[in-house]
Amino acid sequence: MMRTRLPRESGAGDYSRDMADKRRAFVEAQAGITTRHIGQYSFDPAELPGNIELFSGVAQIPVGFAGPLLINGEHARGEFFIPLATTEGTLVASYNRGMKLIHESGGVTTTILDDAMQRAPVFHFENARKTRDFGLWITEHFKEIKDRAESTTRSGKLKTIEQYPVGKLMYLRFNYSTGDAAGQNMVGKATFEACRWITSRCPDIVRYVLSGNMDTDKKPSRLNMLHSRGKRVTAEITIPAELMKKISGASVDLLVQQRQVSSLGAFLAGSNNNGSHAANGITAMFIACGQDAANVAESCAGLVYVEKTPSGDYYFSITLPSLIVATHGGGTGLSTQREYLELLGCHGPGKAPKFTELVAGTVLAGELSLASAVLAGDWVSSHDKYGRNR
Repeated sequence: MMRTRLPRESGAGDYSRDMADKRRAFVEAQAGITTRHIGQYSFDPAELPGNIELFSGVAQIPVGFAGPLLINGEHARGEFFIPLATTEGTLVASYNRGMKLIHESGGVTTTILDDAMQRAPVFHFENARKTRDFGLWITEHFKEIKDRAESTTRSGKLKTIEQYPVGKLMYLRFNYSTGDAAGQNMVGKATFEACRWITSRCPDIVRYVLSGNMDTDKKPSRLNMLHSRGKRVTAEITIPAELMKKISGASVDLLVQQRQVSSLGAFLAGSNNNGSHAANGITAMFIACGQDAANVAESCAGLVYVEKTPSGDYYFSITLPSLIVATHGGGTGLSTQREYLELLGCHGPGKAPKFTELVAGTVLAGELSLASAVLAGDWVSSHDKYGRNR
């Protein structure tokens, strides 16, 4: 049976309204229907090379603004209205409620703790002793390896190389800082160049593969939670007890007890997050702001810690150990995505730390809101009111 092929042209001509219309018409004919919405868009398809192939139309997702989010960061300071792209009713309302609580408590404090992006090649040897000796060689020649890797990039910097020997295999994890880019492609190219140099000087290597899957692209891992991937950032706040009760409807004692229960439940489930729903806010911001949505698989990992303070108030923090964001490159330069980043003051070089802090503060708002809704008994009623498209 002959394979049915979509219409296309070579080169820049493939990125035009005419070709998008032809492909869409082709698929409509195959399905026997006519579409009305997916062919309506405001940008020039000529902007899209490097972002998509076989462009044919759009999937329009509603965006709502939550806020203002009051943030006391090192890079993001003041009030921000956060764009959330979603089709889930109650999501924007929930984050909005959490941001109200944050505002009346004086704002959320954010701190970036680490920045790392990995590529993890694996090298094969004849036996474990040669694997061990290779590890010693890597340590001795780190400076040369760093120079080779960094020769391929202006902003990527090789920080460390972790070693994980297993029998006659050596897994290496190259850790880079990547500036304002998410950096997966950047570190792949840099590590490839480094591996070419390594293999030219180590005749004992039988073969190598650029990724042995210890970089854990697009999937959660305990290793990334411990060692960081992307940005490691903490958002924290102390909420006065009376305010907590007034806005959330729950006491500090009850909230602390429920946090113990929730953390135990997450442990029993083997979850990568003992919080409630970090993926909701992260995904909604990622889609609006041109991030790689598949990075939510890693970015949604979260570590929640709470206390009742000596004065009886409620301390809450969440650490995101593997938040992967960009404000330059990728989808951040496309028309609507760029505009949402610009509304946050986060588009372009030098803005990734600010965007990181805004994502973390937004996640904290959602955690506070949902935890309160569950305890106050209005979780189901809120979804009944806002979340059903009847």
